[in-house]
Amino acid sequence: MRGWWQELAGLVLPVDCTGCGAARVLLCAGCAQALSGAAAGCVRPSPGPAGLPVVYAAAAYEGAVREAVLAHKERGVLPLAGPLGAALAAAVRGCLGAGVRGGGARSAGEELVLVPVPSARRQVRARGHDPARRIALAASARLRRAGVPARVAPVLRHVRPVADQAGLGARERRENLVGALGLCRGGAVLPAGARIVLVDDVITTGATLAEAARAVRAAMAAGAVAGAAVVAAPTGSFVRNRSTTRTEQRSCE
Repeated sequence: MRGWWQELAGLVLPVDCTGCGAARVLLCAGCAQALSGAAAGCVRPSPGPAGLPVVYAAAAYEGAVREAVLAHKERGVLPLAGPLGAALAAAVRGCLGAGVRGGGARSAGEELVLVPVPSARRQVRARGHDPARRIALAASARLRRAGVPARVAPVLRHVRPVADQAGLGARERRENLVGALGLCRGGAVLPAGARIVLVDDVITTGATLAEAARAVRAAMAAGAVAGAAVVAAPTGSFVRNRSTTRTEQRSCE
């Protein structure tokens, strides 16, 4: 019940810019530019968890971007799914350009499947929506308008309870999530030969995306590797912002 009235309120009531507080606009021009995808790039948490695929992010998790992500996720400002979806689409295009399965760029006509990282059921109930799934739907619509045959497949689910990740370090997050995700029973399937891109709104340590990649790989043919795209990541995790090893450079090519 919570989601529909929040979305309606966001459409009919005057709002201030989520990023900077400018009057009577959901996102001002400057804050919208931060979510345009112009700053998209490869990110690699350091240290990164084993099994983490190539990850592209649209923007640094700071300032207006951080405020927009949190407003959408925690405060139910649902119209922000549009600009956040546009940012995610830019990150997805970065993954495609890198060749998310190590086999080169996307072939013409090859189906692109966005697999959102699921929120725990208790979080969905508390928030009234699943943020990553909503943003993924907005991103897939934008990609289709650009001629990319994209769709969303919410095939992942939590198969056991996990602790709240807030306040946990990198090692604790990895331990918290080991074996936590699996495929939904009797739901959407991952089609053979499709290009799979995992999506989320934020990456911090990479533990969640690594676990999602493990679950996807377990369900696909041998050798399939998922790519991952996110809206926001810590500034220091962008590969271009730090000295990189040859391994890091190759992982983003």
